[in-house]
Amino acid sequence: MYQVWVEKAARLGQVPGPEVFWMDRFGEWLDLDIHLLVIRGQGRTVLVNTGPPLGYLDHMNAIWREELGDRAQIRVAPEQRIDAILARHGIRADSVDAVIITPLQAYALGNLDHFPKAQIAISRTGWIDLFAPEFYDPRRHMAVPDHLLEYLLFTAWPERRVRLLADEDEVFPGIRTWWAGCHHRSSICVTVDTADGVVGFSDTVFYYQNLEEDRPLGIQESMAECRHAYARIRQEVDRFVSPYDPTTLTRYAGGHVGG
Repeated sequence: MYQVWVEKAARLGQVPGPEVFWMDRFGEWLDLDIHLLVIRGQGRTVLVNTGPPLGYLDHMNAIWREELGDRAQIRVAPEQRIDAILARHGIRADSVDAVIITPLQAYALGNLDHFPKAQIAISRTGWIDLFAPEFYDPRRHMAVPDHLLEYLLFTAWPERRVRLLADEDEVFPGIRTWWAGCHHRSSICVTVDTADGVVGFSDTVFYYQNLEEDRPLGIQESMAECRHAYARIRQEVDRFVSPYDPTTLTRYAGGHVGG
């Protein structure tokens, strides 16, 4: 069994309502945050996502400003930086055993190079799609910035620390992943066994209403994948954590999710 905490890693800003809810909430702007998970137990420390890269924020924000204006801008407060999050939990970066990434986007994997001994677990399906896509994507750098791609390929890969996850996989006993799709080809669901039940985390859900009211995600690549992901989460997960919903730390007071 593990203990799980959720930490806020950034303020993402606001996005148009139809990005969160399929064909709904037109004319509204909805708040989004960025969260990550800290998992500890069985002698292991695991993170799910690492927050956005501080040195790359200006570039990311400039691109989002072109698309959405000034509302969608990532801001990282001092207490939301990865070193501050680790310090709150008494964790050394070199003691982290694994980092699980979902999805392959800079705001989720921006600090993966801080963990010199960790396995880096990424969806194999998502990895193949990113680097051998059916259709060319000129914005690959917004998914994996160049300096992090170099780290993955020329530091972590030779050290055998990049782990490409099967569509059904187990990172460690009690920490499982399955491919979810819907939001991105690299989107997965992570489930963790705790004394309070199974904790789940997936970027297929922006607001809890997506899952609890069966209201499909707006910014998605497949309605069928979205429906299947939500059905499976409801069936298998006892406590779900949205990576983006600004009420997450109200729902899980003090950041404690389970265990």
